[in-house]
Amino acid sequence: MKPVKKQQKRRPATIVREQTQCRFCREKVKYVDYKDLEVLSKLLTNRGKIFSRKRSGNCASCQRKVSLAIKRARYMGLLPFCI
Repeated sequence: MKPVKKQQKRRPATIVREQTQCRFCREKVKYVDYKDLEVLSKLLTNRGKIFSRKRSGNCASCQRKVSLAIKRARYMGLLPFCI
């Protein structure tokens, strides 16, 4: 009897994507303004939650700036805490 060979599983080809910059880094924004409700409302769900970095496409430093700006706008009464 011949020994049975195991089939090797093929790994999917790794896809190399170019690194894309977040919208704030592209525009070279140093400060995310809490009064700019048009930009901030795009980074919220319809329930009022802040989108994650992965979903919004922001880098870590810009995501921190965005979350701080949203929290300031909520405290000032410009954005709702929840809907």
